[in-house]
This record gives sequence, C-alpha cells and structure tokens, in this order.
Amino acid sequence: MRILHTSDWHLGRSLESINRIDEQIKFVDDLCDIAEQAKIDLVLIAGDVYDTYNPSAAAEELFYDAVDRLNERGKRAVIVIAGNHDNPERLCAASPLAWKHGIILLGYPASHAGAYIGRGDSIRVVDSAPGWLELGIRGCDHTAVVITLPYPSEARLEQLISKASDERELQRAYSDRIGEILAQLSGKYREDTVNLAVSHIFLKGGKETESERTLQVGGALTVDPSVLPAKAHFMALGHLHRPQPVKGAPCPAYYSGSPLAYSFSEADYSKVLYIVDALPGKETEIETVCIDSGRPLRRWTARNGIQEAVKWCEEGRDMGAWIDLEIYTDRVLTMEEQKALRSMNPGIINIRPIVRKEAVEAYTCINRENRKVDELFRDYYRYKTGTEISDELMGIFLDVVNQEQDAGMAIEDGEEA
Repeated sequence: MRILHTSDWHLGRSLESINRIDEQIKFVDDLCDIAEQAKIDLVLIAGDVYDTYNPSAAAEELFYDAVDRLNERGKRAVIVIAGNHDNPERLCAASPLAWKHGIILLGYPASHAGAYIGRGDSIRVVDSAPGWLELGIRGCDHTAVVITLPYPSEARLEQLISKASDERELQRAYSDRIGEILAQLSGKYREDTVNLAVSHIFLKGGKETESERTLQVGGALTVDPSVLPAKAHFMALGHLHRPQPVKGAPCPAYYSGSPLAYSFSEADYSKVLYIVDALPGKETEIETVCIDSGRPLRRWTARNGIQEAVKWCEEGRDMGAWIDLEIYTDRVLTMEEQKALRSMNPGIINIRPIVRKEAVEAYTCINRENRKVDELFRDYYRYKTGTEISDELMGIFLDVVNQEQDAGMAIEDGEEA
C-alpha cells in the first residue's frame, strides 16, 4: 500500500499582509500531480487544514477542490483529521457527501468513520469504531487498520486530565492519557494488515518554528514519543511546521511539516511530503519528496547600510522570494528610500532599520516642552523604528487624538449641564 502524508496546509494564512492563496493553489496542483504520478492508494492529511476556525470562502473552496481531486472520483482513499486550528464541526460538515466517495473527515478523538461511508467497489470500510477504522482499497492486497487521533485537547477528550496545578504533573497526566488511548486502539492491529496512525499532537523533543501557535500555554499538552504505537508501520503527524522524524519513537513517526514557509524562521530548509510503502511483515519504506510550491522566504541583513541593500536589488538577488530586510544605519531612512527599495524588488515585505545607538538623539523633558503633539509623535516614531512616519499613519494618529479630545470635551459639557 502506498501512502502519502501531508499536513498543516493552513489554507487562508497570509504572510504579514500578503495573501498567499495563489501559492496554496499551486501547492494543491503539485500535490495532486504527485499523488497521480506516484500511484498513491491512501492520502493522510494530519490536521490544520485551515488557519482559523472561520476560514474564508476561498480557503474552503480550495480544500474541497483538493480532496475531490485527490480522491480521483472514489478511486483513492483520503483521511483528513482536525488540528488545533480547525473547527471540528465545520471541517466535517460535508461528511455525508464526502464519506460516500472514500473521503473520511474526522473532527474529534473518538470520531467514528462508519457513520456515512459507502461500501463501494473501490474504497470500503471493513470495520470501524470510535478512534479507528479498517480500510479496504481496490488494488491493494491488504487492508489498512488506521488509528485516528484528531487534535486531542482536554475539551475534545471531554474529560479532566488532572486537577494538579503543577505543569510537570499536567504534562505527565496528558501524555499518559494519550498513551492509554493509543495502546487501546492499537489492539486492533493485526499481523495481516497495514497498521497506520494519524494524529495532530506535539511530541516532546520536536523542533519548532516561529509560525506554530502553541497547543497550550506552558506546554502542558506535550506527549512523550515512547507512548506511540510500537506495531504501527507508520505514524503521520501534524502540528510542527519543520519536517522531521520523531526521535525516540518505537515506530516510524514523522511530521511532514507545512507545505509553505509561514514565517521567516523557516527560510533555510526545504518543504517536503512523505511517500510510504507499507506491507505486512515487511520493513516500511519512506521516501522524502521535496516540494517548492510556495515562494521562498529570505532574510537579508545589510550591515553596511542602505547602499548594500540597493546593490543586492540591482543585482536581482532573490527575485521571486519574500524578503525580510534588516538594515544597519547611522540615520533615519526616509519613506522615499523605502519605496525605492520595494520598487526594485517587490518581494521585500519588511524593512527594519537598526539605527546605531550613538546616532540616536536622546530626548529630555526640556527639549519636549512647547512642542506640538504631532511633532512629538513624529520624533517618537523615528526613534523607535528608524524610519519616517507615513502621512497616512500620521493622519490616523491625529484622528485618534482628536476623537479623544472631542470625547473629553463632551464629558466636561455634560458635567457643567
């Protein structure tokens, strides 16, 4: 059986103010091509399909188009679980239609895959119960037993993990509970089946990036890799955006990572998918497939001032990438200079001047006296950012100041009345 593992699409997510739906469309096109060319039997999508609980219409349309094309009119099975960013009910709203074609959408840890699924000739559920299913796919000599564990928050597990307030106790209790669930469900594994697991959890020791939003403040919802099912041929994981195998796991367990780089902390490593060949009684073969659907992210540090950044732009450096530019400077950068840089390379998203401390004027109570509020704010903005404030932002600031003054005057008039 050939399995394709992907996760953390975060459809609808932007980079700063940049809409990236076109890049995500390109990823879906590439993913569908890979599934077709590699003759994939089963696609596992390990959570965080969307970036928010209330995704845009464009994001939902792209998701439905993606799973429909991956399913190939009922010939290829697709299993999708909810991540911490997904609304379980919303993700599964199309289940009565999707499951009849072998597209299985699961929102909660105890979701039951046998409610709507049709028993067609190409894809059929042989057996199922909350948290697992046995799947038969035409062309495969063996069925697959799949443990499904969508993002298991305390609320979604519908139970109190521990009343203890100590973080270590909470973490241990949560990890133990996940281990109990996986151990119980893995009892369905057999010697004659392809044994798989898919979940959206944070395993201890995983390498994070700046683009993940923590599952819980304090890290209490962290799972020890040792509790993963030892008899699984492969475990497909979601949440971490850096692709990586799980160290210390008793079975082959991998985070596929996000298909696009969603923060500049992800600028220096490749994005991948995993293709898994699994057969009962045989060692699992795992192929890493590099993808380049999204525009790359690059960090520039111009330590020799703005002229160094201008030179890079003139050379055409990193054209087609999104760029975070840091400039060391002895003076404030003007709006005209920033616009000029962006016109030379439209991919520059951030320009962050680092004004050397010796070049910054120190303001005191004396030299602030008798100055207008807009002058003071302009100086403050220049001091904090190293750039001149735009007319638009200054206008917004003055509007807020005027509104506050008007409100104060209205209160005073009311008190006099």
